[in-house]
Amino acid sequence: MPIFTHTLQAATRGKGLYEITDAVARWVTERRVAQGLLTIFVQHTSASLIVQENADPDVVHDLKAFFDRLVVEDGSLYRHGTEGADDMPAHIRAALTLTQLSVPVQHGRMLLGTWQGIYLFEHRRAPHNRSIVLHLMGE
Repeated sequence: MPIFTHTLQAATRGKGLYEITDAVARWVTERRVAQGLLTIFVQHTSASLIVQENADPDVVHDLKAFFDRLVVEDGSLYRHGTEGADDMPAHIRAALTLTQLSVPVQHGRMLLGTWQGIYLFEHRRAPHNRSIVLHLMGE
């Protein structure tokens, strides 16, 4: 069974959700795998991955606002603060979400639902370059 691996680079502009569906889908299509399983893994402890609705931008806005309320950036609440007041909250947000996703592939395409998109969820305020590993097994 063939195995393909690629590292996708994603530049963020700070906290928020960044859709990476098209970039991932393009890479999967180019592999010409009839069926298989795609694993997507973000190589960072202050960012995560989610599958979420990509039709209404209010969903992305509301998710970001919810996580801002859920995990506040208050340096007095955390021991770890070496990299700034947003660092420990970013680690907590990443722990509450996912660093890895699995998506089935059939007929050379990811089997995402009609309204589903893949997002990199940046939890830090400053812009970052994030590395996302794509690992596809299939035939």
